[in-house]
Amino acid sequence: MQPTDSPRQMQTIFDVHQYNLSEAERARLEDNLDGLTRMVEHFPVADLHIMIEGNARSNGVSVKLSLILPGNTLVTNDRDPVLSAAFERCLNAISDLVQGYKAKLDGQDERNKLEKGTTHDLRPTRDIDLSAVDRAVAAGDYAAFRAALLPFEDPVQARGGRWVQRFPEYEARIGKDVKLSDVTEEIFLIAFDRYESRPEGLHLSEWLSSLIDPAIRALMTRTAEEKDNINMARTALNATQPIGPA
Repeated sequence: MQPTDSPRQMQTIFDVHQYNLSEAERARLEDNLDGLTRMVEHFPVADLHIMIEGNARSNGVSVKLSLILPGNTLVTNDRDPVLSAAFERCLNAISDLVQGYKAKLDGQDERNKLEKGTTHDLRPTRDIDLSAVDRAVAAGDYAAFRAALLPFEDPVQARGGRWVQRFPEYEARIGKDVKLSDVTEEIFLIAFDRYESRPEGLHLSEWLSSLIDPAIRALMTRTAEEKDNINMARTALNATQPIGPA
């Protein structure tokens, strides 16, 4: 499932089970989202997951809307023999939740920070030795690269954990066939591969933040391949760890 191609700020993902959703019906549902889109247009994260599930025995359809916003996920669900009726009630309910979400933001200054995406900066726990990073990349030494960027590990994992919430289908797999630490390792692997081609003038923390989304998407679409790469990287990292006394 991919986000719909649209100029709107809000990303929309349809997840349909046991229901024949026609293109015309889908288009009508998307047209009804204009009001909600305007409500969340200034937030850096505004992803709507629409789950539609039919029931052959009851001849009804269930609708669940999950709207992922900074720091929160709003959820509504409904059921009706007519899809548009269930969808409209869900949409009205989630619009009310958005209003409450905005009202609970701690003051106008905090709201502005959230809308501009300036909260929760990706900050290392201590200063980074950029010359050590450069040397590690030049030598093709991933273990040294990870060691040089170790102050970013916890912040990257925390940010990755929040970002995973944008992908409910992947988030549901955490602890089953994937781990949150896989996301963290994937981000650093991509950083190692792309380090020499990173945009000039972009701060290291901003650049690492920009790699979180592609890392999660890579793990979603190429899970087995990327997990093999991660396991090989961890084997190399473990081999560099000093052996303690017997």
